[in-house]
Amino acid sequence: MLTLVTGATGQVGRRFVPRLLQNAAPGDEVRVLVRDSARGERFAELGAQVVIGDLRDTDVLGKAADGVDAVVNVAAAFRGVPDEEARAVNRDAAIELGRAAVASGVRRFVQVSTGLVYGEGRGRALVESDETVPGGHLWGTYPESKGEAERALGALDGLDDLRIGRLPFVYGDGDPHLSVALRWAPDWPAMQRLHMGHHLDVAQGLRRLLYAPGAHGVYNIADDAPVTTVDLFQFHGLPVPPQVYEKETPDPWNGVMSTTRIRHELGYRPLIPSLWAARDAGVL
Repeated sequence: MLTLVTGATGQVGRRFVPRLLQNAAPGDEVRVLVRDSARGERFAELGAQVVIGDLRDTDVLGKAADGVDAVVNVAAAFRGVPDEEARAVNRDAAIELGRAAVASGVRRFVQVSTGLVYGEGRGRALVESDETVPGGHLWGTYPESKGEAERALGALDGLDDLRIGRLPFVYGDGDPHLSVALRWAPDWPAMQRLHMGHHLDVAQGLRRLLYAPGAHGVYNIADDAPVTTVDLFQFHGLPVPPQVYEKETPDPWNGVMSTTRIRHELGYRPLIPSLWAARDAGVL
């Protein structure tokens, strides 16, 4: 199987692609789409095919998808970019990549999304059949555009084998994301929880979505132990800002995802079950 991976130089992609290559079955190959040759050198050294070009260029997408059997769309524009860029990458480019995949006869398409697409909490763990309810303390253009991409890809004629992985708050392997969360945490209620997922388990979950013959639809990927705002500060050895205790928590389940489906159907079990386990294992 030849698999095309987009977003290979992002925080998730740069960690996922080497693991995908390392665990590839005999004869399987990986192709990555990167914006310039310098970004592609590392992946070429690891044995990947490299296509140079912009994800937002439809001609490039056609070239990248030509001859591949599966696509894993990891590309994402996260916080800190203009809304227009976020929509262009997260929604528009994903849809065009889906169209290029259909035109090239690609059999399998894995769309990497986010658990933030659920929006408001439901007073319980979120399940894959829950509809989007815009709102919540982490709602914004990023989850909105990712949700729009999910729905558009699901409605695309010819994209019959679509698998969607909704990721939690991803950390580990030197990813600065965990410390960046401290910028926002003072505005959160003390008992608001954040569902986590180590890069090892993101890679595991995406590989399962890619290779499992019977997978279909949406799967939540996360660890076993969401952390609270208080946990985040204590984990970093910092005092908890007094104001977080004064804030109300409308729904402490907001953002917490059920992993029952991916466990039962695809055999997923977190290798790093909690943030504390990651610290003890030295894989932060």
